[in-house]
Amino acid sequence: MRKTVEKEALRPAASLRFLYGTRAGGLLLRLLVSRFVSRAAGKILDSRFSRVFIRGYVRRHGIDLSLYEKEEYRSFNAFFTRRIRPELRPFDFSPRAFVSPCDAKLSVYTVDEGGRYEIKGFSYTAEEFLRDKALAERFRGGYCFVFRLGVEDYHRYFYIDDGVKGENVFIPGKLHTVQPAALEKRRVFAENCREYTAIRTAHFGCVVQAEVGAMMVGRIVNRDGAGTCKRGQEKGRFEFGGSTVVLFVGKDRVIPDAELLENTKRGAETVVRCGERLGCAPLPPDDRKTEADEISGR
Repeated sequence: MRKTVEKEALRPAASLRFLYGTRAGGLLLRLLVSRFVSRAAGKILDSRFSRVFIRGYVRRHGIDLSLYEKEEYRSFNAFFTRRIRPELRPFDFSPRAFVSPCDAKLSVYTVDEGGRYEIKGFSYTAEEFLRDKALAERFRGGYCFVFRLGVEDYHRYFYIDDGVKGENVFIPGKLHTVQPAALEKRRVFAENCREYTAIRTAHFGCVVQAEVGAMMVGRIVNRDGAGTCKRGQEKGRFEFGGSTVVLFVGKDRVIPDAELLENTKRGAETVVRCGERLGCAPLPPDDRKTEADEISGR
């Protein structure tokens, strides 16, 4: 049984209750979610001066630096995007295994035949998220996997399968926090800036892998444009703050582990690690041979 973050443990901090629950906080929030503030904070955290924040941050969040590759950090953002030792995040390379792209707290939502799914009482559509009607049609009856990264998590993310990917599509927007307090008050996944790519995968059909910016995270840094990708290959990173990775998969392409669906239904998040199996393709690998071989060039 995986570790969970229960609904009762998600009580918002006093600062978030102020920002999202009061009129005065709402006025301040307008400034904080702007890209201007994010860019200004980014410049500070990219500077050599920002290294003075590292020691206190490690102590406050109980970070074990022995888990990470040794290096001299030139800035706080260089520290924040530090690389974990690869042997501590092994990928499941079983062909049918559907794996996590990152360390996170996971919720899994069903996308109905109308393309709708519900998060924290708000109704969303795949078309609204992607701004692409034809692409969104592919995910009717499928699933939306939402990976919420906290400030203490590993902030690099990876491809979940071999495939052929399109260009990265950036959608500008605001930078609300992705904490549950905000998700219950605002339609964060329709308002926040995000970037996604559609991937024709070897084992799960068309998958969209998206990154959603959050408060103080103005920069989503993706490494590659259109081309091929491999399971376990680094896709990119988030700079300082919390953030979210979203996966859309089509109907009958993935069977999520029942535990994940049950936890989401009762309002709990499931703690997952990068490369960990989350479910599987419903058909044996031989039944998907044509698609996999086409992608690999065989």
